[in-house]
Amino acid sequence: VQLQASGGGLVQAGGSLRLSCATSGRTFSNSAMGWFRQAPGKEREFVASIAGISHSTYYADSVKGRFTISRDNAKNTVFLQMNSLKPEDTAAYYCAARRTITGSINPRVYDYWGQGTLVTVSS
Repeated sequence: VQLQASGGGLVQAGGSLRLSCATSGRTFSNSAMGWFRQAPGKEREFVASIAGISHSTYYADSVKGRFTISRDNAKNTVFLQMNSLKPEDTAAYYCAARRTITGSINPRVYDYWGQGTLVTVSS
């Protein structure tokens, strides 16, 4: 299974970015997907997840109401729409997939990871 994240960049505070994560090599619709982020000197933290089949979503409190996770099963792609960005959102963002339909906030239970895409929010 391969995951390819893209869409990161430099944006001013209050701006928006849309991250994409294209997957291959597995039945995508049955896989829960997650987005995580890691800022320099900090641990990797959960951002959002979306379940397989039900597409139920879950967000970290820090991004709730500003970020939206979605998926397009026909394109084997998961998205993270990020609005009202803040400097504290600056981090490398990683997408991850599980071999199950249930999402999780725990990065250790994800089976596959993409490379990070860097998001920098200037004040």
